[in-house]
Amino acid sequence: MSQDAKLAFLYHSGDDPEPWIRAFRACAPELEMRYLPDLGDASDIVAALVWRPPPGLLASLPNLKLIHSKGAGIDHLSSDPDLPAGIPVVRLVDRSARLLMTQYVVHAALSHHRHMDHYGAAQAEGQWRQLPPPDTEKTTVAVLGLGALGQDTARMLSALGFRVIGWSRRPKDIADVECVHGAGALPSVLGQSQIVVCLLALTDETRGIIDARTLAALPRGAYVINPARGAHVVDEDLLAALDSGHIAGAALDVFHDEPLASEHRFWSHPKVVVTPHISADALPRTAAEQVADNIHRALAGQPLINPVDMARGY
Repeated sequence: MSQDAKLAFLYHSGDDPEPWIRAFRACAPELEMRYLPDLGDASDIVAALVWRPPPGLLASLPNLKLIHSKGAGIDHLSSDPDLPAGIPVVRLVDRSARLLMTQYVVHAALSHHRHMDHYGAAQAEGQWRQLPPPDTEKTTVAVLGLGALGQDTARMLSALGFRVIGWSRRPKDIADVECVHGAGALPSVLGQSQIVVCLLALTDETRGIIDARTLAALPRGAYVINPARGAHVVDEDLLAALDSGHIAGAALDVFHDEPLASEHRFWSHPKVVVTPHISADALPRTAAEQVADNIHRALAGQPLINPVDMARGY
């Protein structure tokens, strides 16, 4: 390749492409980023960095060698009926996104644990209303899903003094975290947990996993945190558990349909904290280098970083 030659790749997401253009210019000037509406000659494009691409867009690229998800999830790709077969797919597990996810979950867990909703209401009323301090070491947090994001989150919660149980499909080993695996172990994990965090990949097995049965298995007064995927939650079941008082509250960052409809009850429910899918996203400054590395690996036939088994769903 000559010094001036460029390798073209597609960028498609809902955000401003300019920060990504600057990041790739800084770390990988040999890559030329193209995006809709003007892709130029589609046969030039050897890789795609995408989030929720329109169905058929990837199939229109005849020389595609790599599909790079712009996030840790790949359900937005597996839902494309025209996803090209045989093209390697990788996830973006960026260190900045991992940090942001850990921050989100820790904030939500501590806000509930330290009764911040109570103190916010007391301040609004001008009332000095102290509650007894919570016993952190006697509080169990279940982290469902022990991929890169789940592992980091579990470690940080443990470092803050919580008893943390991590649940996954396959065996894991994380220092200071009780790791269990398999569907049969889930009811026992839930029954011990005052806070449950969903960081699972969205697959056929995990879709709707936070349903009436799961919620009933939690102790009365448990708290739910879901920054993974909206389809993990059966909305009507969670609302019923909140209304009955069995579930104390929920912090929800993801939803079945986004943006969340203005008439949805989650917006107005006094026990629900709604955030607009901001728990974690890759920062161009830190992510571009990993993406560039994967593009070069794919073209050279080398092992990829964070490869995906599309049949497994993660």
